[in-house]
Amino acid sequence: MPVAGPDVAALAALLADSTRAQFCMALLDGRAWTAGELARHADVAASTATEHLNMLVDGGLLAQERQGRHRYLRLAGPDAAELIEHLVVLAPRRTEPKHTLSVANRNKALARARTCYDHLAGTLGVAIADAMTDQGLLDWSQGLALTDQGVKWVGELGLDLPEGTRRPPVRSCLDWTERRPHLAGSLGSAICRLAFDNGWITRIGTGRAVAVTERGTSALRTRFGI
Repeated sequence: MPVAGPDVAALAALLADSTRAQFCMALLDGRAWTAGELARHADVAASTATEHLNMLVDGGLLAQERQGRHRYLRLAGPDAAELIEHLVVLAPRRTEPKHTLSVANRNKALARARTCYDHLAGTLGVAIADAMTDQGLLDWSQGLALTDQGVKWVGELGLDLPEGTRRPPVRSCLDWTERRPHLAGSLGSAICRLAFDNGWITRIGTGRAVAVTERGTSALRTRFGI
């Protein structure tokens, strides 16, 4: 007999469709996409995209807002992004056809540095987490936490970590290309925002990949010892 409680099967069913899964993975870049952009990304008709997007919104994985004639979709929040990222790590790898040079270069760029919802991932994201650990800013002994030195460092950098929210200041997120954790939570988000605002990184095209600028190379060496 069914019992009252979380309906895990209903949530799993939302992602048991390749089109809906593609939408969610695309939205891991942390930005809001229009329904038309997502339809083109998944190569489906606008009417098909609308049907799938309505299911994801009703199921709580996506949030939407309207501006004029446009409907913008984004992941519902950090918890939804974490769920999708973990599924990406656990999902079996498909046998892929031989890549063209452009696809291979795009994959390499994603592996080097990318956004994972609102924080940094890839080789760059893992390197930042490692550097902060080596400098005594992060403590992993009893679950990830900022050390006293780390709290002071956050203040010196002028990073604003919101209080009174469900989101922890620091959280580890298993990186699907490095297979090691990078830094998430409100601090991971603040570092990513700082990097964009100060021109340390810039997006490559319209995807999740980012490139470190000359200014960023200097800043990463000074701030993180990378």
